[in-house]
Amino acid sequence: MARDKRDSRWDAHREERRVQLVGSAIAAIRRTGAGIGMDEIAAAAGTSKTVIYRHFGDRAGLYTAICESVAGVLLAEVRRATGEALSDDRLGPRAAVAAGVDAYLRLIEIDPELYRFVVHRPLLVQGNGNRRSADTETPDPVNDLVTVIGDEIAVVIGENLRTEGSDGHAAARFWGHAIVGLVRGAADDWLARPDGTTRERLTAHLTDLAWSGLSGLASHVQEVQQ
Repeated sequence: MARDKRDSRWDAHREERRVQLVGSAIAAIRRTGAGIGMDEIAAAAGTSKTVIYRHFGDRAGLYTAICESVAGVLLAEVRRATGEALSDDRLGPRAAVAAGVDAYLRLIEIDPELYRFVVHRPLLVQGNGNRRSADTETPDPVNDLVTVIGDEIAVVIGENLRTEGSDGHAAARFWGHAIVGLVRGAADDWLARPDGTTRERLTAHLTDLAWSGLSGLASHVQEVQQ
């Protein structure tokens, strides 16, 4: 059944308002820190919690929208960085791995509080009355993002190691997700326990570790496929 035009004409306005509220929330997180509460987010947006809940359902809905915004930026940067490295004939797959790692770490370096907010979910574990808690099933954009990036890296690995067949594709997928887990774990520690290590140095460390494994896989893949 066709929607009433009186309802559909407000869709663009509602979406625009959601984008504005997410932008205000992100700016507030940067100023106040990852432990920001709903009252502070509403005040930063110049509105009330009731209005925010009207647009997002509850705090979990707002958290998901913020994560989706951050995920979109990060995924675009990882794709751009790895794509540029792979398109440069002077470089190779190792440079693509380094570029992807650096793109991930750059977000943390530029936006540490926003990264903490996304990864550690402080908004969801705060007291929230009768609204959904962190234990309730909600979409998890963080895991969704990790899955997408892992799959993208798996494609790069598969193409450059020429993995074929179901075993080869499965191996490439596992390796791609292992690299994402490696980077995320090290990145969390880098943020939690700063010791003066620069982003460039950490990128080099992680690329060395990841590539020392990947570079030795070519002969293994060939032996398995023969």
